[in-house]
Amino acid sequence: MGSSDGFESKKVGVPGPGGTGPGRLAPGDDPALSPFTGLGETGANLVEVTGVIKWFDASKGYGFIVPDNGWADVLLHVTVLRRDGFQTAYEGARIVVECVQRAKGYQAFRVVSMDESTAIHPAQMLPPRTHVTVTPTSGLERAQVKWFNRLRGFGFLTCGEGTPDIFVHMETLRRFGMTELRPGQYVLVRFGPGSKGMMAAEIHPETGSPGLSSH
Repeated sequence: MGSSDGFESKKVGVPGPGGTGPGRLAPGDDPALSPFTGLGETGANLVEVTGVIKWFDASKGYGFIVPDNGWADVLLHVTVLRRDGFQTAYEGARIVVECVQRAKGYQAFRVVSMDESTAIHPAQMLPPRTHVTVTPTSGLERAQVKWFNRLRGFGFLTCGEGTPDIFVHMETLRRFGMTELRPGQYVLVRFGPGSKGMMAAEIHPETGSPGLSSH
């Protein structure tokens, strides 16, 4: 009766009196990883954002939302999901969150709603026949891995600011003797137009790649 319990704090998305009300940090959560740590008065400066789950890895404890408004990706931490009653977030799901601005960009603070009708569930992620042959229209270019998900079986590369993302399929990797890609890794790629925009037709590690005359 009139007390500020954890549920009320969660509903309004701001701290209880003094910023230490119950429900701010669940027992066992690592404060170093928690999106709630040190929010204090900034908890009141929340911005509602609607977007799509870009990817979410429960084992890593986080993922990213691509906002509809064109902002940079929003970080979504597993503690936010679970505090608001969700166990995980499937890629492609529509989500509405309240965000707070951090040093490295916006971070989800509260999940308002999630619509999984557009999501791709793990059982659907790798259809049996997925490979599309692409005719390369580029030379062998140096590109950086934006993200890659082995479970989904694909990822995206970039040749730099202002260039279109290059879709790369797991089957293309395997064809050229590679097993996975790491975000931030550099590779050499030939690409061309495909059903998903620019698509990798050939891919090699940056070192020891054929077709280079640098040595």
